[in-house]
Amino acid sequence: MTDHMPDDLSAIDRDLRAYTDELRPRHGVVRNIQGEWVLLRHDLVVQAAQDHDRFSNAVSSHLQVPNGIDAAEHTAYREALDDFLSPAALAPFVKAFRQVASDLVASLPRNVPVDAVSEFGVRFAVRAQSAWLSWPTELEDRLVDWVAQNHAATRSGDRSRMRQVAQAFDDLVRSVMLPRRGVESKHDLNDVTARLMRTEVNGRPLSDAEIVSILRNWTGGDLGSIAQCIGVLLHCLATRPFLQDHLRNGVPAAEFDAIIDEILRVDDPFISNRRVTTCPVTIGGVDLPQGARVKLNWTSANRDEAVFGDPDAMEPDRNAEHNLVYGIGKHVCPGRHLATLEMRIALQELLAATLSVALGPQHLAQRAVSPVGGWAKLAIVLT
Repeated sequence: MTDHMPDDLSAIDRDLRAYTDELRPRHGVVRNIQGEWVLLRHDLVVQAAQDHDRFSNAVSSHLQVPNGIDAAEHTAYREALDDFLSPAALAPFVKAFRQVASDLVASLPRNVPVDAVSEFGVRFAVRAQSAWLSWPTELEDRLVDWVAQNHAATRSGDRSRMRQVAQAFDDLVRSVMLPRRGVESKHDLNDVTARLMRTEVNGRPLSDAEIVSILRNWTGGDLGSIAQCIGVLLHCLATRPFLQDHLRNGVPAAEFDAIIDEILRVDDPFISNRRVTTCPVTIGGVDLPQGARVKLNWTSANRDEAVFGDPDAMEPDRNAEHNLVYGIGKHVCPGRHLATLEMRIALQELLAATLSVALGPQHLAQRAVSPVGGWAKLAIVLT
């Protein structure tokens, strides 16, 4: 370990984007008060993310399918599950997503402050994911409440509270599985949850525990993340009227998606993923022991001046190759196409139904703090 490397740093109640911007120019690796080694530089994050032998994804004592699994087993799960999340598989849901967004936008008040995160982002994420998974609309309020509880539990760092919240979500998942148990119908092709329950990996059916884990991964993690992303996207558009007008006038889907990715690179709410070393590793001049808990800080890596120059400059074409919003390597986020599709549709419908999206009163805006990124609250005004 280098003598000048910061040790036992705390990010408690800090905006992690601002904090890592302070640290990264001087340090590629730091250690936090939890004893985790945090990689801040783009090259180090990429190195660890692509070194699947020495940086293992098997970091949790709980089953995490598929991205908490390594090697051939991970590959088998991804081969079975990635078809659910391909652009072709998602195409039939575009109409439903657009209807969800259109109805929600129509219900939002005009010319008064609206919270882009809780009133638009969370509601849209819950309704869109429910439409995709064929979950009943009656679950909406339970899911919205769960997002808030999960956010609060994560912020608290209380592991007991986090386990309780996780168990509550698992119970909810099992409640949607129960009516589908042992029932097959001609409608199953349009029911992603039912299809998942009949999926096989390596020639065997998925267990209940695996199905719950997959649905937790597809929904539990994404609901809050999509809401945070929408907050970041709307803050950017509200502060860049020229970009807002450009998108409102209509651009090809590929260009729209590239702009979304670049906005999220500048302010990446997907803070980090964990790894554990399988042997002693030297990275960034720092010696890590076997079994070291490592965090790949995507938010910091996506703002690395050595790669992006001015990290706040919006240059989608120039930066696309190095953008790590959805990770890199074989553990790249399986839901990246779904997330991008949902966010594009949400923004398209909001822009189509408004003349402008402006920031609301500053006192109604609040950055999220460790261990969450993006905006906790963001007031916007629609006209």
